[in-house]
Amino acid sequence: MLTRNCLSLLLWVLFDGGLLTPLQPQPQQTLATEPRENVIHLPGQRSHLQRVKRGWVWNQFFVLEEYMGSEPQYVGKLHSDLDKGEGTVKYTLSGDGAGTVFTIDETTGDIHAIRSLDREEKPFYTLRAQAVDIETRKPLEPESEFIIKVQDINDNEPKFLDGPYIASVPEMSPVGAYVLQVKATDADDPTYGNSARVVYSILQGQPYFSIDPKTGVIRTALPNMDREVKEQYQVLIQAKDMGGQLGGLAGTTVVNITLTDVNDNPPRFPKSIFHLKVPESSPIGSAIGRIRAVDPDFGQNAEIEYNIVPGDGGNFFDIVTDEDTQEGVIKLKKPLDFETKKAYTFKVEASNLHLDHRFHSAGPFKDTATVKISVLDVDEPPVFSKPLYTMEVYEDTPVGTIIGAVTAQDLDVGSSAVRYFIDWKSDGDSYFTIDGTEGTIATNELLDRESTAQYNFSIIASKVSNPLLTSRVNILINVLDVNEFPPEISVPYETAVCENAKPGQIIQTVSAADRDLSPAGQQFSFKLSPEAAIKPNFTVRDFRNNTAGIETRRNGYSRRQQELYFLPVVIEDSSYPVQSSTNTMTIRVCRCDADGTILTCNVEAIFLPVGLSTGALIAILLCIVILLAIVVLYVALRRQKKKDTLMTSKEDIRDNVIHYDDEGGGEEDTQAFDIGALRNPKVIDDNNIRRDIKPDSLCLPRQRPPVEDNTDIRDFINQRLQENDLDPTAPPYDSLATYAYEGNGSVADSLSSIESLTTEADQDYNYLTDWGPRFKVLADMFGEEESYNPDKVT
Repeated sequence: MLTRNCLSLLLWVLFDGGLLTPLQPQPQQTLATEPRENVIHLPGQRSHLQRVKRGWVWNQFFVLEEYMGSEPQYVGKLHSDLDKGEGTVKYTLSGDGAGTVFTIDETTGDIHAIRSLDREEKPFYTLRAQAVDIETRKPLEPESEFIIKVQDINDNEPKFLDGPYIASVPEMSPVGAYVLQVKATDADDPTYGNSARVVYSILQGQPYFSIDPKTGVIRTALPNMDREVKEQYQVLIQAKDMGGQLGGLAGTTVVNITLTDVNDNPPRFPKSIFHLKVPESSPIGSAIGRIRAVDPDFGQNAEIEYNIVPGDGGNFFDIVTDEDTQEGVIKLKKPLDFETKKAYTFKVEASNLHLDHRFHSAGPFKDTATVKISVLDVDEPPVFSKPLYTMEVYEDTPVGTIIGAVTAQDLDVGSSAVRYFIDWKSDGDSYFTIDGTEGTIATNELLDRESTAQYNFSIIASKVSNPLLTSRVNILINVLDVNEFPPEISVPYETAVCENAKPGQIIQTVSAADRDLSPAGQQFSFKLSPEAAIKPNFTVRDFRNNTAGIETRRNGYSRRQQELYFLPVVIEDSSYPVQSSTNTMTIRVCRCDADGTILTCNVEAIFLPVGLSTGALIAILLCIVILLAIVVLYVALRRQKKKDTLMTSKEDIRDNVIHYDDEGGGEEDTQAFDIGALRNPKVIDDNNIRRDIKPDSLCLPRQRPPVEDNTDIRDFINQRLQENDLDPTAPPYDSLATYAYEGNGSVADSLSSIESLTTEADQDYNYLTDWGPRFKVLADMFGEEESYNPDKVT
C-alpha cells in the first residue's frame, strides 16, 4: 500500500509540473525533458526561420484500476504556454470515455476519473485535447491525442480453465514417470510486476506424486506403485501468483490419477484338485463342468488360456475358455460308457495370453491343477449294431419274403430284452413288416421298381423293462430291377432323306430308352427286321454304343415315285431275359440343295416348276386368291343389282314388305300396290306371265277358258282374315299376313294326284312335250321312266 501511495505522489508531481511525454512524436509535439523548436510562418511578413518555444506540453497518463476513494481520482493536468492564467483559455476533452469516465476542468485543465476502472475489461483509453480562445472559440493549439493507461493491480487469482483433470499412469512405473501437465491462467498484466507470475505446488497427493513449480508437470514420486493395492489417487494442485510470495492470490484444481494395469501377476488355481461327475449318457460336445484360475490383473492382462496336459483320459475331453468369466469349460469329446470305464484323471494348465517381458524374471505365468471325473451309470436305450441298414430286393419278390434283419442290444449291467417295430409315421410302413422279437424284415406288398425304386423308413427298438427308452435306426431298401420292358427308340421317330442322297449316307442317328434301367446300365443292339432286310432301301448300322445310324442303300430317291418310306428297326437289350421291340421309323423324301440342306418336303412342291422359289409360289397363290375374291364380289354385286331392279318394278304384282317407321293408320296407309288386282280374276288371267322374265313363245294346246266368276281367291282371303281375327295371340298392331296362294290359269292345271281318276300305270305323259321349254325336263323324266318300265312287255 505504501508503494502504491508513493507511485501516485510521483505521478502527481510529474503531471503538476507539466512534464508530459507524447505517445507518438509529431511535428508540433515535444518532450518536456527535451524541448523542440518548430518553424512557423507569421501572416503578413516574409517567411523566415524563427525559433519558438513549444506551446503544447502533455504526457502519457496513468490511472490505477479498482480505485475505491470517495473523491474522483486525479489523473493529470493539461497546460498550454499561451495560458497566462487570465482565464482566456478553455480546455476541451474528447475520445474514449470523455464525459463518462474522464472529465476535465475547462479552466485549469485538470483531468479526473469519475468511476472505478478495470484493466482486464479495458487496458487503456485514447483521448484528444484542445485549447481554444474562450471568447473567439478559435483553437489556440492544434488538437493533440494522448493515452490514459489503466495501471494493473493484483486483483485476479490464477485459474485452471481445463480442470478438474483426469490422468493415468501404468502401475509399477519408475520414479519421475510423466503423468500430466496442468496450466493456470492469471488475468493480471504479465508485463507489470509479479501479478501474473504463477508458481505450482501440491497440497494433497504426497508422497506419490510431485509437480514442477514452473511448468506444472506432474510426475510419479514413488517406485512400484501397485494397482492391485491402490488404483485411484486424487491430487490437489495449487497455483499462486506474485511468484508464490506472501500476499499473492491462489487457485486450486483436482487431478484424478488412475493406475493402469500391467500383466505383473500370473494366474493361480485356488485348489490343486477339482472333482467332477458326469452321466454316461451325456452327448458329445456338452459342457460337463467348469474350473477357474484367479488372476488379479485386469482386462486383457487377466485373459487365461486353458489346456489339457496329455495323459490318462485327456483325449476324451476338451477345455475352452469362457470369455466373459475366464473360466475353463470342460466339454465331452467322445462318448462315455460306465460299463467300460468309470473314472478319468487328467491335468489342466492355465496361462496368460498377453505376457509382459519386464516381469519374466518373476517366474512362469502359468499354473496347473488336477481334474478327476467320475462317470455315473445311466439306464440307456438299446443300441443298434449299425448306424444305417441297407437292403436289396427284386421287384417281383413274393409277399412275405424276408429280405433282412436288424439287431439292437441293451448294454446296461442288467440287460433287458428288446422289441422292434416300424415307425408308422413313415411312408414305407405298408410295404414291409418286421418281426417284433427277431427283427427280421419281410415284404408286405408286391413291389414295382418303376413306381418306387427306393424305400427309406425307420425302425424303433425299445427295452422290455423300460419301454420309454427307445432308439431309432434308418432302413434303406433298394428295389432291384427285373427286365420286363423292351427298349424303344428315343425321339425322333421321323426323319428325312434328300432326293440326291448317295448310298452309304447316315441320315439319322437314333438311340434307345428302357423303362427298366437307364441306358448307362444297359447295352442295346439295333438291326433291321427280317422282312425289311430282303430288299431294303435303307439299313441300320449299329455303332455299339447304344446308338445306331439310318444308312441309305440307293443312289437317289424320287418324291414322284414314293414320298414316304417306313423302316422297321428291331432293338434288343442285354438284360435277362432279353427283351426286344420293333419300332417303325418314317422317312420322308425331301428336296435339298447341293450341300444337303433340306429345302422343302411338301407333296405339292413336286408338281411346281423347279425354278420357282417358295416366296414366288406364295405370291402366285395370293394373286389367285385375290382374283377369285374379285370375281365372287362382282357376281354378288350383279345379282344384288338385278334383284333390286325386279323388286322396285311398278308392274310387279307380288306381295311387298312395307316398313313403317310409325304406328301407322291401318289399311289406309297401304299404297304399295293395287290390291284390287287380287279381287279380279280377269287380271290374274291377263298377267299370268312373269314380268321379270322375257316371255317365250309357248305352244299351249290345253289352255282352259277363263272363269268369269271365280270366288276361290275371295274365299281364301276371307278364311285367312277370319283366322287372324279370332287368333288370341295375334299382335294388336299392324302386321303383314302372307297368303301363299298359287293362283290359277296354269296350262298344266293341277299336278296333284289327289283328284286323279286314273292310276299311275294308265297315265300318259306325252302331252308334257307340248307345254314348251319350261316343262322339257319334266317331260324327259316321265318319258324316260316309261321307257324303262320293267313290267311292260315289248
